[in-house]
Amino acid sequence: MTPNFVAVVPVRKGSQRVKNKNFKPFAGKNLLLHKIETLKQITQIDEIIINTDSDQAIEIAKKCNVKFQKREEYFASSECTNSEFWRHIAENTNAKYIMFTNCTSPMIKKETFIKIIEKFKKIKNEYDSINTATELKEYLYKDNKPINFDPSNALNSQDLPDILKLNFAVSIISKDLMFEQKSILGKKPFLFKVDEFEGIDINTHMEFMFAEYLFTNSN
Repeated sequence: MTPNFVAVVPVRKGSQRVKNKNFKPFAGKNLLLHKIETLKQITQIDEIIINTDSDQAIEIAKKCNVKFQKREEYFASSECTNSEFWRHIAENTNAKYIMFTNCTSPMIKKETFIKIIEKFKKIKNEYDSINTATELKEYLYKDNKPINFDPSNALNSQDLPDILKLNFAVSIISKDLMFEQKSILGKKPFLFKVDEFEGIDINTHMEFMFAEYLFTNSN
């Protein structure tokens, strides 16, 4: 029987900027353990799958009694594009809908996951994916030219145009469309806004330390 709703957590053994960031001590545990513990509290999820090339992640999945997929070497390499990887996930996941969520976004609360799932159920006939995004109120340049403000008539930052940046904390899409699009973004995505706190994505040592401080003091 095909599960209706499956959460997939990608965990790569090697990380480019923060070594072993998914397994480093983080608020008494590690990022993967925190993510699994949050997901296991969500009754709307039928299965949790850890997609990984890491034996350590597989051991954690077993201890937490969740499923895992052993990732082939190419799909864990820097040569593999995101599009190739996302299609690979869709091809190898037995589900009607896939919720793709990263360990590196530890601030997403259980309640927010539930809100995102319930929102997707309501809008899935109009929008074909739901993807978390964070508001960006910054003065932006490209090729040495301003792209969202006039330097001679600069607005206050809060009055800048509404621009959202994808943070890839949570994405929900049907398995079939994920395979077809080679993406966790549908042809008509619904951008679910989360604040800067929940939208934190850990890519650097500074972000790791900052996220751990916030996580510890918010729980």
